[in-house]
Amino acid sequence: MKTSKISGFYKLSVDERLKIVKEFANLTDEEIGIIRNTGCMDIEQVDRMIENVIGAMEVPLGIAVNFLINGKDYLIPMAIEEPSVVAAASYAAKLARVKGGFTAQCDSSTMIGQIQLTNVRDPNYTSQVILSHKDEILKIANSQDSTLVKLGGGAKDIKVRVIDSFKGKMIIIHLLVDCLDAMGANAVNTMCEAVAPYIESITDGRVYLRIISNLAKYRIARARAIFDKDAIGGDDVVEGILQAYAFALSDPYRAATHNKGIMNGIVAVALATANDTRALEAGAHAYAAIQGYKPLTTYEKNKDGDLVATIELPIAAGIIGGATRVHPVARVCLKILDVKSAKELAEVMASVGLAQNFAALRALATEGIQRGHMELHARNLAASIGAKGEEIDIIAEKMAKEKKISMQRAKEILEEIRKQKIK
Repeated sequence: MKTSKISGFYKLSVDERLKIVKEFANLTDEEIGIIRNTGCMDIEQVDRMIENVIGAMEVPLGIAVNFLINGKDYLIPMAIEEPSVVAAASYAAKLARVKGGFTAQCDSSTMIGQIQLTNVRDPNYTSQVILSHKDEILKIANSQDSTLVKLGGGAKDIKVRVIDSFKGKMIIIHLLVDCLDAMGANAVNTMCEAVAPYIESITDGRVYLRIISNLAKYRIARARAIFDKDAIGGDDVVEGILQAYAFALSDPYRAATHNKGIMNGIVAVALATANDTRALEAGAHAYAAIQGYKPLTTYEKNKDGDLVATIELPIAAGIIGGATRVHPVARVCLKILDVKSAKELAEVMASVGLAQNFAALRALATEGIQRGHMELHARNLAASIGAKGEEIDIIAEKMAKEKKISMQRAKEILEEIRKQKIK
């Protein structure tokens, strides 16, 4: 009887793990070969990146074109499996160029580390005690990363909050750390752990959690663009997009999908540069929910009738540290982007998120989101049933014309094509 209870799986070699998985899942040699293929990285390198490695998972890597941000032209690598995202971003960037492209800025590279102090009898008094020891707390924190401090970063300040919980009042100390060009999770977590014993020693409390917050409110990135009304399809399209935005602003069910479209673009850039996509998602949606869940973009009409669009959200991304400089594809993608700082990368990401959202709203307000999306989906369906080369093009084109895109129809068309070839 097969079981997933395996002692010491992490101690095994990749091939030994693969053997166990092969037997458990009844995989073929061909399927094992597919999983073990690690592309541009050797298996030993992959094995050091995460635990219990058996291979690597590749996703398509595309280039979004046409982006003009703060007067600079960019080719933007995007890693994503969803059809139409790269094309939509590129098209939106082309339309934005008519009025000068995107203007973007990012506040800072400061992250928040949280230290949770519990069992405090007099939290307001204790809060002031903690603040009076700020210099010593910062000194302890900065002793953990002399390189970061030497470069101008490091722990810069603390904030203290008293919160209510079902376990009683807690003091939450925010350690504000300038992470410079890194995302900063490792540095911040290390600093939080280092200062925790000292905070306990100057209070009568007990520290439990000591960890970074992904609601990176000091790393807010903003981007804006003007879309010429005639370039995007006229007054009716402007009105349609404004109506779509009003819907999202008033309804969290719609806002969730609205913001998902934004993150399609941002996460694709993050994945291409080996940044933490989960941290970005968590921060963005938490920020959207601060005053009731809202869209991360805004749309208005200016005096000329053009559509003016903005985006604002936290983007904690880095160009050093973590997997960003370890993964060979990420290194090449950063070279393609030619960004000089984490703040510049955040500005690019915000612009891509705005472009992606505009493109989605324009499609929804005009022909509907499915037309372009389903045409690309038709190609995936054709490939999934074993179509090759021009067979994929023929099947996709025929299904799109018929407006009948399904696996069954793809199989029927493929059968017809191959019968004709035999004749």
